[in-house]
Amino acid sequence: MKFKSLFRRKPLIQHLNSEQCLQPCLTAFDLILFGIGAIIGAGVFVLTGVVAATTAGPAVVLSYSLAGLAALFAALSYAELTASIGGCGSAYNYAYVGFGECIAWLIGWNLVFEYGLSVATVAIGWSGYVEDIFLSLHIALPKGKINLLAIMIVGILTFLLCVGVKESARFNAIVVFIKLLTIAFFIIIASTHVHSANWVPFFPFGWSGVTSGAALVFFAYIGFDALSTAAEETIHPQRDIPLGIIVSVIFCTLIYIIVSALLTGIVSYQTLNNSSPVASALLQLRYPLAAGIVGAGAIAGLTTVMLVMFYGLTRIFLSMARDGLLPTVFSNLHSKTRSPIILIIFSGVIIAFFAGILPIHRAAELVNIGTLTAFTFVCAGVIILRAREPDMPRPFKLPWNPLIPSLGIIFCLYLMMHLPSITWWRFLIWLLIGIVIYFAYGKNNSLLQK
Repeated sequence: MKFKSLFRRKPLIQHLNSEQCLQPCLTAFDLILFGIGAIIGAGVFVLTGVVAATTAGPAVVLSYSLAGLAALFAALSYAELTASIGGCGSAYNYAYVGFGECIAWLIGWNLVFEYGLSVATVAIGWSGYVEDIFLSLHIALPKGKINLLAIMIVGILTFLLCVGVKESARFNAIVVFIKLLTIAFFIIIASTHVHSANWVPFFPFGWSGVTSGAALVFFAYIGFDALSTAAEETIHPQRDIPLGIIVSVIFCTLIYIIVSALLTGIVSYQTLNNSSPVASALLQLRYPLAAGIVGAGAIAGLTTVMLVMFYGLTRIFLSMARDGLLPTVFSNLHSKTRSPIILIIFSGVIIAFFAGILPIHRAAELVNIGTLTAFTFVCAGVIILRAREPDMPRPFKLPWNPLIPSLGIIFCLYLMMHLPSITWWRFLIWLLIGIVIYFAYGKNNSLLQK
């Protein structure tokens, strides 16, 4: 019986009293902008150049296509489970219904790690862009062992999330608009300076470089899954969540392909290994003003990525606290804003700590493996729940089951295999810490146990 308790499953419908419920206020448009805000950021403004220069060359276009395909398979699986199960726990919640408590805990533990480290990673990149803008104005910011700019932006986002999700959505919409204008500005300029000679050789690192590049640029697609954590705060979740997820993934994949093709077409891929490749490429073309505008757009883009990922973290954390696997004090909501303020502040402090001390490349690798693991379980969850709960209402039903979720599993595992071995070891250590915490606290305090 003790072993069976590790796989006790949560019922499909969870009853919450009015004090526990988040406020439904998000529309389909809000969700699409949330998705774009989360996905378009570090991928366009940072990773494209680095991966092109060190891993894939001009074939980074194929790296984005491969990673985008894996993301689309996972997105379709997320869409079905979100419309059917709902809640604010995302893959953690789906695993609790489909696989059982212990697996759900590990997925939730993994997602909290993924989202938190994502925010910290992007905060580090954000601080680099801000420093570059100050340097262009001949203002040198003081250097130190602690990244104060990264800590500052995490603090600002913590405050914004405490104010409420609707206000956060409005802020996100404004910044996404600025970000898309910036990308359109780059596309217009770059399209008139493409030299096909820069695309030769197209595969300087071979096909293995393309696949390794796809495993790295997958970081660019992290974020659409945060939309699934908004189900409880969406006015029409069964219709709008799938729409938001699928539209944002397809739109952002097209943007990534276009920008990466133009970027490697206007300058040699070998010159792009820096923290602001898009801006540096424009400087090579002698467009200093355009480079400055792109730098400002990058800051806007990275800000929305952090906002949505931070939001997703707090909602998964909230769901785990509601289930008793984490202290229930974190599930308390503010009477006016209907936000879990204690949880948001606690998370902000932890994220700010890591953003202040971590190097960016180590953080990005760990985020990727955590995300790919969660996506694999979501795809498997679709197959299992189709067999286990055939009569479960499915407002959005994934076509060609089990082909699409199976392809999602295969693509995610394939990309995971191309991550560095040291990343796997760090990931396993994190999972072992999670197992210890589950048996020391979560298992005995679980709502299902009680």
